[in-house]
Amino acid sequence: MRGAVTVISGIDTGTGKTVATGLLARAVLDRGVSVITQKIVQTGCPGRIAEDILEHRRLMGCELTEEDLRGVTSPCVFAYPASPHLAARLENRPVDVMAIRRSTFRLQHRYTTVLLEGAGGLLVPLSSDLLLADYIRDAGYPLLLVSSSRLGSINHTLLAVEACMKRGIHLQGIVFNRFQETDRLIADDAIGTIRHFLKRYGLSAPVVTLDENGLEKHAPELLGLLSGE
Repeated sequence: MRGAVTVISGIDTGTGKTVATGLLARAVLDRGVSVITQKIVQTGCPGRIAEDILEHRRLMGCELTEEDLRGVTSPCVFAYPASPHLAARLENRPVDVMAIRRSTFRLQHRYTTVLLEGAGGLLVPLSSDLLLADYIRDAGYPLLLVSSSRLGSINHTLLAVEACMKRGIHLQGIVFNRFQETDRLIADDAIGTIRHFLKRYGLSAPVVTLDENGLEKHAPELLGLLSGE
């Protein structure tokens, strides 16, 4: 039996998807389920192991795995801090989509749950002809979307939701990042508005919160991350 893959993407760069991925992996691990994280593409990284993978392991409270050391969890790493298609072009080394797919497949054979963190936002180009959202659609993976409490998140979140609906991507849930929020009124309104429009769209995707205390209780259960148990 192969493990279940869930993609974690953000509404934009800097929404907290790396922290969300690491904390979700820790919560799944604490429930006795074997879990691993993978970074689809890492840019702005001079080393072989993706910096986001290092942060995942720190948040999970575990050492680097054999798959980390062998590059399975970060099959595409580029030095220049830019969109994957540009960082890859600068190194004359295109993003190897099949290498990413094979790496995920290998992880599925060893772990019950694979959390695949995206790069940037949902419509970031992996190449001149392939957006991250299209990669997710073609692979048939469900998606967790990381939103935030900052001004503009309603617009960005609903655009991302509509992009998923257009492509037939299953939105498994939204993680609303309230860490370091500056205006509680805006944050409360944003999360309420997002929930309202999810309902209007006919979507049952739950919205869970992430704040300075971590993920809300029962987040892995609410987001369906234990179904492969």
